[in-house]
Amino acid sequence: MNELFLLRIAPEWGDASSTISPVLLRDESNLVLIDSGYVGSMPLLSTALAVLGFSPAQLTHVIVTHHDHDHVGTLAALKRSNPQLKIISSQLEAAYIAGKAPALRLTQARAIQPTLTADAQAAGLAFLSLLEQVEPADVDWTVSDGDVLPFCGGCDVLATPGHTLGHISLYMRARDTLVAGDAAVLDSGTLALANPQFAEDRALAEHSLQKVLTFGAKTIICYHGGVFPK
Repeated sequence: MNELFLLRIAPEWGDASSTISPVLLRDESNLVLIDSGYVGSMPLLSTALAVLGFSPAQLTHVIVTHHDHDHVGTLAALKRSNPQLKIISSQLEAAYIAGKAPALRLTQARAIQPTLTADAQAAGLAFLSLLEQVEPADVDWTVSDGDVLPFCGGCDVLATPGHTLGHISLYMRARDTLVAGDAAVLDSGTLALANPQFAEDRALAEHSLQKVLTFGAKTIICYHGGVFPK
């Protein structure tokens, strides 16, 4: 049994571009979530799981592609509700996720705030407030490029840095599917960079996008935009 499910989570405060697509993997022994959603979105995640007949208590692992508020926002809440849950990330992202290093997005937002126009100041402060609500969660298992996770017939870890330096994507062998995280975004049917203006390293992000495009997977799943090709 090697199953892959696509969740759809649309926060009430956002527009269509705020909809995210976490991936759920199931095999005989594991129920694995890839990225966990926004701060405060635990009820939405629970509902999305319930539609498929699952609950947060059944999750065995969460794989985090990188530390951004829409990818780690429910991690701490999930861990509290399910203490046996194991969190997996790249070595480079683990310190951010665990709160042992300053969060990149929060550092960026604080630096940008004084440069915003008066009209944009309120939105900037709201974004800062959201980022400051992200709770740390300890990482149980760190991985690197080339590692193979024992889920669903083999899950290859691909280093896809740039959006953040420790960003990873996952290739599901049994499904010939690449879960890209934010290494690519699906926009109007085209794969593109996710928020290139906020990439930690734009050149690396471009290289990782090309890695995703040329990898050869039959299907690519973007956290923002969903399944390519449709």
